[in-house]
Amino acid sequence: MKSSIVKRSIVIAGHKTSVSLEDPFWLGLKEIARSQHMTLPNIVGEIETSRREGNLSSAIRLFVLDKVRSQSDFARARAATPDAVLQGSNHG
Repeated sequence: MKSSIVKRSIVIAGHKTSVSLEDPFWLGLKEIARSQHMTLPNIVGEIETSRREGNLSSAIRLFVLDKVRSQSDFARARAATPDAVLQGSNHG
């Protein structure tokens, strides 16, 4: 299965940069930005300022992967938790 890498230009904090990502990562990043009521340049800017090492493309991939894993962990925990615990105690 061939994965196409798409190179896109984006303006972060007033400077233009290029980021190369596979389409699924672009789509995931856009969904995360939308769910957090952020623009794509804003969320990429946050990733840029918080990355410790590596290039921006790698940092974005790791960010998207982390979000997917977090959602998956939450869904598994919720499925394993009885409804009563999720809803809290409604005893008078």
